[in-house]
Amino acid sequence: MIKVLTAFRRDEDGAVTVDWVVLTASIVGLGLAVLTAINGGLTTAMATLITNLGTIHTVFNW
Repeated sequence: MIKVLTAFRRDEDGAVTVDWVVLTASIVGLGLAVLTAINGGLTTAMATLITNLGTIHTVFNW
């Protein structure tokens, strides 16, 4: 029984999976935080762009 417990304690296969899950969750959380932080600026910039594109008159002089 001691050999089984010692082997279980030394086994590191599951630890790599946990590391990847934590790393992936951190990246997703950071991405959501960045999107939340810049959401107001993006909304304003897109509204300005749409307004400016609607008022541009293109003149072709052939």
